[in-house]
Amino acid sequence: MTPPLSLSGSSDTLEAGVSWRAIFYGIRPLLIEFMAKEQMDRTTLDLFANERRPGRPKTNPLSRDEQLRVNKRNQLRRDKVRGLRRVELKINADAVDALNFLAQQRNISRSELIEQILLAQLAESNITT
Repeated sequence: MTPPLSLSGSSDTLEAGVSWRAIFYGIRPLLIEFMAKEQMDRTTLDLFANERRPGRPKTNPLSRDEQLRVNKRNQLRRDKVRGLRRVELKINADAVDALNFLAQQRNISRSELIEQILLAQLAESNITT
């Protein structure tokens, strides 16, 4: 830690060995050291402990975007273990509403309902594996 800066008589320098000219012209002395705080640095979370932020306290060191990526990756791994494969399709909004209604009546997910409909159609056509 550097000693406090003060005038030393009529001299042109301060006690820490820094001249007034250096301060006036913006020359920074090498004696001053500090540690910068990084928002994304998870090892310095204790530095942000005193900062009051509005809203619910943060319970996860990851940002929301990073949490979503991790959750999606974990979901894909769980699906793979269960033998599920991803299939995407675009259909009319009325068809989606009808599927949602029928799935709710049968107390199953829309995905399960679509799978049942496809398997029934394939069985009817004798294409099942």
